[in-house]
Amino acid sequence: QVQVVESGGGLVQPGGSLRLSCAASGNIFSINAMGWYRQAPGKQRTFVAIIMDGGSTNYADSVKGRFTISRDNIKNTVYLEMTRLEPDDTAVYLCFVRGGATDTTYWGQGTQVTVSS
Repeated sequence: QVQVVESGGGLVQPGGSLRLSCAASGNIFSINAMGWYRQAPGKQRTFVAIIMDGGSTNYADSVKGRFTISRDNIKNTVYLEMTRLEPDDTAVYLCFVRGGATDTTYWGQGTQVTVSS
């Protein structure tokens, strides 16, 4: 079993910042990618950011320059530093972890981020 647990969501004013964390635990080894998607009410899940085991990163155009993804390989934890938040960033943020012998993707339950004044 693999558990993926996010934390750090909340309510923030436009222009503010939040830091999300996501920890993977259980029977997983050789994690090759960790990252984030988000899903706004009534919309499809969309890609936010990914970080590979070598440290390379990729971001959605909508968050480039505002969000930063990082990971702690010892703790199997990925972080998403979000700055200059906008109301359109409001969504449930879902963490994913990909790895193991079969290159399986595991998902967390999500954490709510609300940007509102």
